[in-house]
Amino acid sequence: MPRSNQDSRRGFISKIAKGVVGASLFPSIITAADKKRNLESLSRSNEKYSANDQIQVALIGAGGMGTADTNTAITVPGAKLIAACDLYDGRLAGAKKKWGSDIYTTRDYREILERKDVDAVIIATPDFWHREISVAAMNKGKSVYCEKPMVHDITEGPAVVEAQQKNGKVVFQVGSQGMSSLGNEKARQLLKDGAIGKLNYAEGFWARMSPTGAWQYPIPADASPKTVDWDAYLAHAPKREFDPLRFFRWRNYRDYGTGVSGDLFVHLFSSLHFVTGSIGPNKIMATGGLRYWKDGREVPDIMLGMFDYPETAAHPAFNLSLRVNFVDGTGGTNYLRMVGSEGSMTVEWDKVTLYRNKHEVDANDPLAQGNKTADASKQYVYERKDMLPPDKLEYVAEEGYKGAHFDHFYNLFNAMRTGGKVHEDALFGYRAAAPALLCNDSYFQNKIMQWDPQQLKQIK
Repeated sequence: MPRSNQDSRRGFISKIAKGVVGASLFPSIITAADKKRNLESLSRSNEKYSANDQIQVALIGAGGMGTADTNTAITVPGAKLIAACDLYDGRLAGAKKKWGSDIYTTRDYREILERKDVDAVIIATPDFWHREISVAAMNKGKSVYCEKPMVHDITEGPAVVEAQQKNGKVVFQVGSQGMSSLGNEKARQLLKDGAIGKLNYAEGFWARMSPTGAWQYPIPADASPKTVDWDAYLAHAPKREFDPLRFFRWRNYRDYGTGVSGDLFVHLFSSLHFVTGSIGPNKIMATGGLRYWKDGREVPDIMLGMFDYPETAAHPAFNLSLRVNFVDGTGGTNYLRMVGSEGSMTVEWDKVTLYRNKHEVDANDPLAQGNKTADASKQYVYERKDMLPPDKLEYVAEEGYKGAHFDHFYNLFNAMRTGGKVHEDALFGYRAAAPALLCNDSYFQNKIMQWDPQQLKQIK
């Protein structure tokens, strides 16, 4: 039953953006990990499992992200969807149309957790339900893929971490899918190999402008207290009269969502912490505002965050700045950039671009002296130009790469089969969520927030 944990994904190809370079230049950067990955055998998508060896999955929260998660999960060999839960009847009917009339559907997630044939659940509910369902699922022996951020408030994190520690046989993974990307893995290797020297600064930017990218999700025509279990939705939130905006566009409201920081900053924290080995910042401050989407939402559409990372055994002290813009008329840009003493790199899920400082010729270098010829009689010195290495290297995923989302689910299911570990367990997920959530607190309270990433405590 257990399968090898061998990493058999398609690898990275390094491209030289300027000039041509031999393998002797940056040898540890270009060759080692890439050659190893390219020599490893079968593609993950070719693995075969018997019907009795399947991981049976249930979806809790069948909205846009839950649907995307499920569509990816069931492409992993040996995984099968058998049940779906949602509080809106239209999504349950849609689930049967998309994934088969034989799947079990219900409004009550507790019915899913009671089923003995469910091995793992995908939790893609609004953020304010993540903690309760995650803890309940693990206590029922179910492995969990929980969408980011792992929790709605920093006070909820310890309960999820404790539930995973208590239920040692379950696997818990947070759904920041970039964590399992080739891009993150390559960036981690490059940083370790000294490709940019000593890290001192990082920045991230995420921009969107499309209506759905600004959380203007469509409202179904039949949305009503009959088709939506509104009372169950608000079981742990302030009571209100039925409001379809608060159900279908929940990210706009603080009672249910975590704003642009919890939606997007958390991806950048996850990637940064993976690449650097960091456990998080100790100083957090934010500003921003509601500049464009004045549609009744309670959270800003522009947010700027600044973070201090103290020196640890894993990395030097550095600063981080993050920006989110939901008012971007240029089409949007997303990136994480890391800057060091000898260069920088821009990290994407399927590409890493490395920029190096240009080599300056040392006048005292005997080889440099050899590039100059002199005619003593004319007192004329001819200074030849030097051969410079390229100042930009681009690493891109090989054709056929299935992407970070596939890999994230593959890693979850593989860990379930082998008793292995995932990159983004509950502790990692909490350390990625905490600075994103404290960013919101800083914005709304208009003050600097202090955080102890080691002890996982806010410092008042």
